[in-house]
Amino acid sequence: MGRNSGLSARTKEKHLNQLADYCAQVLFPDPELRVLFIEMTGRCNEHCRHCGSNCGDFAEENPLTKEEICGFLQEIRRDFDIRKLQLAITGGEPLLRPDFFEIMDYAHRLGFQWGMTSNGTLITPEVAHKLAETGMRTISVSVDGLPEKHEWFRQSRGSYRRTMDGIRNLLDTQAFEHVQITSVIHHSNIDELDAMYEEFSKVGVRSWRVINIEPIGRTRKDPELLLTPEEYRRVFDFITEKRFAGPMEVCYGCSHYLGLRYEREVRPWYFLCNAGVYVASVTYNGDIISCLDVERRPELVQGNIRTDRFRDVWEQRFIPWRTDFRKTGPCKDCEHYRFCRGDAFHSWNFDTMEPNLCMKGILF
Repeated sequence: MGRNSGLSARTKEKHLNQLADYCAQVLFPDPELRVLFIEMTGRCNEHCRHCGSNCGDFAEENPLTKEEICGFLQEIRRDFDIRKLQLAITGGEPLLRPDFFEIMDYAHRLGFQWGMTSNGTLITPEVAHKLAETGMRTISVSVDGLPEKHEWFRQSRGSYRRTMDGIRNLLDTQAFEHVQITSVIHHSNIDELDAMYEEFSKVGVRSWRVINIEPIGRTRKDPELLLTPEEYRRVFDFITEKRFAGPMEVCYGCSHYLGLRYEREVRPWYFLCNAGVYVASVTYNGDIISCLDVERRPELVQGNIRTDRFRDVWEQRFIPWRTDFRKTGPCKDCEHYRFCRGDAFHSWNFDTMEPNLCMKGILF
């Protein structure tokens, strides 16, 4: 493990204390918008068993028009230094929006940097070239196992081949800074980790983001997908072992405080939930929220771009994400609270006021 970070537990603890001080003294009082997610649509051509947003299970009500999104982008350009801001385009499947390329071409001409998450099934060679022409720099494409497991998980026959073809089309274009595969690991595909590593290495991507399934969205109705404690440890040991083992870096996502053993060994930063302090999101109907993975609750909606100026919302609201309100229940007297601050907001249970998933007792 030392070959990853080379940091001792004592050094990590020192860094985490410095981060905790920074959050309390600088970041929470004066947050800095770095990533703005825009949910282009709630529609999707797959029906993933884990979807945190339940995409495809609802009819879109009053979605934003092209003119409204473009007007919002103009406002953001006036109010923020967009050289320091990344647009993260997502859905649903963003490419299902008919005016997608018109909107992103406009964003590109305004000077925005942007990337996207996609299931990859609609990325033909022509689409890949249009993504390059409209300024896309990065993309993360979801692949959740080898063919049988992937298609079972995404409930979409034939999708594995279409997705892998989409990834190859992106790589063939040779126009993007970063083409990444993201895989959700669950109880039914964990035994394919090594085979996935071999397969994805052959494709030529340079980054594979491995994340655990979360007890949110549709997964709450399908709990047998959740990992056991032993399987969690297996995932993080796998990432640690494979992280720099070849030309394809393997890394973990942003979720969860992992304890001193795994922090900085599976990703290049220490845990900090970015929701509401570095990250904000706009849903398909214009609601302003923190992270799109956080439970969609009315009391967590901070405004709407149709009625509110985004900068005012960012500067004056988002209070729950910048306070210590989660220091309660099992977190109240936890010795790790200073480092995790209640852990990821997307896995926080706002009814019981406790985390739905905490790595204490699993990893440390």
